Amino acid sequence: MKFKILLGLAVVFLAMQAFRPAKNLSAAAPFAGKDEVTVLFPASPEVKQILATSCYDCHSNQTRYPWYAEIQPVGWWLASHVKDGRKHLNFSEFGAYPAKRQMKKLEEIGDEVQDRGMPLKSYTLVHRDARLTPAQATALCDWAEAAHDRLAGK
Repeated sequence: MKFKILLGLAVVFLAMQAFRPAKNLSAAAPFAGKDEVTVLFPASPEVKQILATSCYDCHSNQTRYPWYAEIQPVGWWLASHVKDGRKHLNFSEFGAYPAKRQMKKLEEIGDEVQDRGMPLKSYTLVHRDARLTPAQATALCDWAEAAHDRLAGK
């Protein structure tokens, strides 16, 4: 009886591997494209590195996938998480947002980083390099504030 249950679970697990979510991989190079946030609001190499390491996996069209993303149902969960993250903020398509939304998102970047809401703790548990030092958080917030002020015409 136990063997049949284990065999059934193994067959279901193997069958799940045939159904893979689409990957979030743009043909465009990172930090390129007319709507990319750092094209619109130039950032220092340090800020670009912070964005690439701590933000872009969930908030751009350039997700770096870990090996375990190939195993279902983990791949499904990651795809859902990335889709949700891009729905809230997509740095690759930032220029397509109306100016009012851009300003709100730039404010939210600073707020989320200062409050340690972003990057998510669940993300930094696995991606330790995504953890922000106080200096990195300040650099990112300063860049977002400067971009906001530029957009506001200050």
